[in-house]
Amino acid sequence: MRLSLLLTAAAPLVLLAACATAPGAGRAPPASDVTAGVSSYGMFLAGESALNNGKSNDAARFFDKARTDTSDPLIAERAFTAALMAGDIDRAAALAPTGDDVSEAAKRLGKLVVAVETMADGKGKEAKALLANDSIAFPHKPAAVLLEPWAAAQAGDVEGSLVRPTMRGDRLVDYFGQLGQAALYERAKRNDEAETDYKALVSVANPTEMAVISYGAFLERRGRRVDALALYEEQLAREPSSIAVKAAKARASTGKTVPPMLTLREGAAQALLAPSATMMAAKQMQLSLEYLRLVLRLDPQRDEAWVMVGDLMQANGDADAARAAYGHPKPGSVEYATAQAKLAWTYQAADDKETALKLARAAAASGDTDARVTLADLLRADEKYDEAAQVLTALIAENKAPDWRLLYSRGVTLERLNRWPEAQADLQAALAAHPDEPELLNYLGYSWIDRGEHLKEALAMVQKAVASDPRSGAMVDSLGWAYYRMGDYKQAVEKLEQAVELEAGDPEINNHLGDAYWKVGRRDEAQFQWRRVLTLKPDDKIKLSAETKLASGLGPDGPTPKVAGK
Repeated sequence: MRLSLLLTAAAPLVLLAACATAPGAGRAPPASDVTAGVSSYGMFLAGESALNNGKSNDAARFFDKARTDTSDPLIAERAFTAALMAGDIDRAAALAPTGDDVSEAAKRLGKLVVAVETMADGKGKEAKALLANDSIAFPHKPAAVLLEPWAAAQAGDVEGSLVRPTMRGDRLVDYFGQLGQAALYERAKRNDEAETDYKALVSVANPTEMAVISYGAFLERRGRRVDALALYEEQLAREPSSIAVKAAKARASTGKTVPPMLTLREGAAQALLAPSATMMAAKQMQLSLEYLRLVLRLDPQRDEAWVMVGDLMQANGDADAARAAYGHPKPGSVEYATAQAKLAWTYQAADDKETALKLARAAAASGDTDARVTLADLLRADEKYDEAAQVLTALIAENKAPDWRLLYSRGVTLERLNRWPEAQADLQAALAAHPDEPELLNYLGYSWIDRGEHLKEALAMVQKAVASDPRSGAMVDSLGWAYYRMGDYKQAVEKLEQAVELEAGDPEINNHLGDAYWKVGRRDEAQFQWRRVLTLKPDDKIKLSAETKLASGLGPDGPTPKVAGK
């Protein structure tokens, strides 16, 4: 199972967003080009800036240069952190902080890094000693607890490897602890106990993809291919779009190859995914990235981890590093289509729409659901609504009970195509399936308000949306526009002013506020708002609306503008 799914225990589709490192602009010059004659303090500041901007490779070079010129423990600690975040685990282990003048948190992380590096080097006894007796405390204890059985196995301590790791109240430690115990029971040739663990993991209402694939692989290794196929088919009935389970079923169907057991390093890497997920869910992105780098030190072929690293680097604004990470999964990997789809978004964000669509089309051709959704999103972003609708219609047709987000996305697309009856049907179907979703309530509510339809019902919908997300300028704008359409101009002004405070650069909200000002007699302020609209890069419709109101001198009471060709 992809870890991103485990985080939510479901499979949310990213619908409404929106290999090699790309060459060229934006890349920092090598440290040797810029560090000559610069003081250690200057190098420290450069490192801090690089780290804050997500450039961990550059930060590592700057801090390492600063460290050689001073004994300041803060600079040494930053050099360690930057090396770890850049994925240079051997270097990070060598720089692991020690001594009384270093923070306890840094020392604990350093000890964990050294333990992982010793495991990567096959030195199980040393790793076991580092991890023993709760020697690594908060916030790294879950990682240490999960690694300890694998270190014991590497050290030859079979009985120690079979002790199941647990932490009170930590669901992911429980899950990965039992999954690891099952794998280690199998290594110890205690297959009955291994199967007991696997059965417990899959005997729940919605077993995870990871548990199903692990148990199925175990069954295949035991020569029970029929049982494995039945397990895969049951999971596909629950998750028909799972590329990983489809691949496992195809392999088992042929009977030609049997998946090998996890190596000790691979098992340890899988265990470390749990604390990485915990940190990601807690929005501790730096720690999550650090754990993922440790995962990849143990198992450089863990494509799921590469995709997660790419996500973090893209969120940090380091497009080059994100593209490099997304480029690791190769054709044939279950993560390949997802990685290529995410790679496409990095080019879309850089306004290279041609490359983005080329990558997205190639990824979607694999049949991966997430990749096809990404293609639809990119097509909508590029205003290629007809093709986006076709992609979404095909996805919806494949499911007896389509995900409400697919219906929502197609409804938005059809609305852009001026196919309102069909759009409205999709939006209402989505709302029936998910009646409390603020974005959906707002979109359908605003659509009705803007069309002058179902105003009382629409007002109630946007009020509910605003109550769920009062900091959303778009939703507060919808509420203000509802009051405007219902003739309550005083309330409209109050809400639209709030919306502009929340989204000062939105041309549509500013346009609405101008209209409301006009209706309450604040003509100069109305004209100021419409002029401001023209500075905010409005679309053709909003631009023409503002220009017409200014030119006629009649404001919103004047002629209705018509966009050419529409």
